Parts: sequence; structure tokens; C-alpha cells
Amino acid sequence: MSKDIQVRKAQLADAQFIADANYAMALETENFELDKPTVLAGVKAVFLNDARGSYMVTEVNGQVVGCLLLTYEWSDWRNKQTAWIQSLYVLPQFRGLGAFKAMFKKVEERVESGEFAGVRLYVDSTNTKAQDVYSKLGMNGEHYKIFEKMND
Repeated sequence: MSKDIQVRKAQLADAQFIADANYAMALETENFELDKPTVLAGVKAVFLNDARGSYMVTEVNGQVVGCLLLTYEWSDWRNKQTAWIQSLYVLPQFRGLGAFKAMFKKVEERVESGEFAGVRLYVDSTNTKAQDVYSKLGMNGEHYKIFEKMND
């Protein structure tokens, strides 16, 4: 089967796919069950305010199979935004075909153009498969450790 992989900016019509992907990702990677109406409202909120971030989706042969959210963090050290990849998900049956790699390449192009200082993401410490994928794309997890205090 030949694959035609395309990456595009997500549209509001993609909101349900993205919300479902977020739900599946949380369950798969952290065994955490999200509230579906809250997630859908949160996804739609991004489309209503660009300052919150932007989604991109990957299509394989015209079918949406993956998504990610880019959010932005100001770096006074670099005097520009750093892009953060969040809410990353590719349908299991489409993993290994290059769907995430294609999205990551689009983000890298924006970094190389000077739009962003760099790109970061966080990954659950037990998700070694994802860590292997990120390493193969030239990312490393050696510099920072994330601490958090979440109200959930």
C-alpha cells in the first residue's frame, strides 16, 4: 500500500478527532481518563484564540491519523518564542509510517526559519517507545527535568 502523507494546519472541523486523540493518548500513556466534554471544549478554545496555540494534523491517503498542539513559551534568553509540542497522538494502526516525523519536520522548518528558538516537548518517564522516537529525530532529554504541581 503506498502512503501519501500530508501535514496541514488543523481546522475547527478537526476538533472532534483531536479531542478523541487527546482522550486516547491520556488513557494509553498515563492510564488517565479525561472528561470528554472538557477536552472538546479545551480543543475548541484553541481555535478561538491563536495565542493559546495551534494544531496541526497528519493525513495518510486523505484520512486524518494524527495531531499535535504547538504552544509557545517566551524565552528572554533568546528573545523569541520556543515551541512546545503537546497533545501528540497518532492512531496506533498508522504508527511507524512517518506521520509524526512529517509533523515534526514542519515544526523543525519553522525553527530553522528563525520563527522559534527551538522545540521542546515533555514525555511521561515510562513512555520509552516515544522517547526512542524523539531521540531518532535528534531530540534529547538530557538538559532539563520538568517539575509540576497540577490541580487535577
